[in-house]
Amino acid sequence: MTNYTSKELIDLENKYGAHNYHPLPVVLEKGKGVYVWDVEGKKYYDFLSAYSAVNQGHCHPKITEALKNQAEKLTLTSRAFFNSELGKFEEYATKLFGFDKVLPMNSGAEAVETALKICRKWGYQKKNIAEGAGVIVVAKNNFHGRTTTIVSFSNDNNAREDFGPYTPGFIAIDYNDTEALKQVLESNKNVIGFLVEPIQGEAGVYVPDEGYLKTCSEICKKHNVLFIADEIQTGIARTGKMLACDYENVKPDILTLGKAISGGFYPVSAVFANNEIMDVIKPGQHGSTFGGNPLACVVAKTALKVILEENLAENAMTLGNLFRDEMEKIIKDNSDLVLKVRGKGLLNAVVINDTEDSSTAWDLCVALKDNGLLAKPTHGNIIRFAPPLVITKEQLMDCVSIIRKTIENFKK
Repeated sequence: MTNYTSKELIDLENKYGAHNYHPLPVVLEKGKGVYVWDVEGKKYYDFLSAYSAVNQGHCHPKITEALKNQAEKLTLTSRAFFNSELGKFEEYATKLFGFDKVLPMNSGAEAVETALKICRKWGYQKKNIAEGAGVIVVAKNNFHGRTTTIVSFSNDNNAREDFGPYTPGFIAIDYNDTEALKQVLESNKNVIGFLVEPIQGEAGVYVPDEGYLKTCSEICKKHNVLFIADEIQTGIARTGKMLACDYENVKPDILTLGKAISGGFYPVSAVFANNEIMDVIKPGQHGSTFGGNPLACVVAKTALKVILEENLAENAMTLGNLFRDEMEKIIKDNSDLVLKVRGKGLLNAVVINDTEDSSTAWDLCVALKDNGLLAKPTHGNIIRFAPPLVITKEQLMDCVSIIRKTIENFKK
């Protein structure tokens, strides 16, 4: 058996894989809880959680056991037949999140695409918009995935450029601007939905003003427009509540979930809506060979139970407040390098005092890696900090010490 070094494995990816990512130079081989190890055996704190997919911690034993048991029994039937686990997952998930129905898919982007299709069909069948005229409003600086339709309404040039022609039917307005939403809905009677992230994660953990989501939801209701919440990154306890929308007691008309719904074990996503919306989809109009497969259902149901059984939302709330308090102290002493911290629960980011095209945030993440903590920049000068929600106070404070030491040494 050949033991590859990190360099050899990186070289393999560079030679044989498409260059569609720019990973931090670390090759991970093992994970447990909040920790991961590279192929040389060095141990790190994971402060990205696979973009919040591993909220339950790496290789959680209950989810591992559930996956093993189901993998030995039945993994895939397609939806050509019923399977013994789908209905049980659907009942559990819909009751947990308070919806009549759920449509299971695989990736987060698939969930968003599904929500867009449901919204459009609802607009034509229920709101009586002329076929092909329906418009969905989105927020600028959004990140909902990388499919052709989704990049069509992105204003990130790197994600969008050279992938046209673009899908029509979208209007982008400023995020955190309720007046802009009101004006669009008042002036355009063909608007059928408003798609928004409760917190813009990829944009740099941009938290809107208090009341933003509630006001947007009320504006949508007034104009008979569907409020679509993309909680693929913010959901499943990441922000200190089961859903980030829960902070304002907002019930989306359509909810998309993914990432941590499976605890990082398997690609699972889901779209939730009540009957009057979801029932517009009929057999043959949408689907996925793998969506709702028995292995996915067992894994997802178990992963959701772990969140509740281990009070991970409460832990995220408590330790998130502590983390931001500690980061404020670090920023006060190092304001020449770090400008501010923002976030909710254990979804946080720090803004580095440099331009978006600088390498400062990247270099700082490399230094953090060398000191045993893994994080990744976004939008050039922002570093996202999002550890697994199973992290303890002692572990968090150890990480705060690593961050402080790295920042203070980085200045020298």
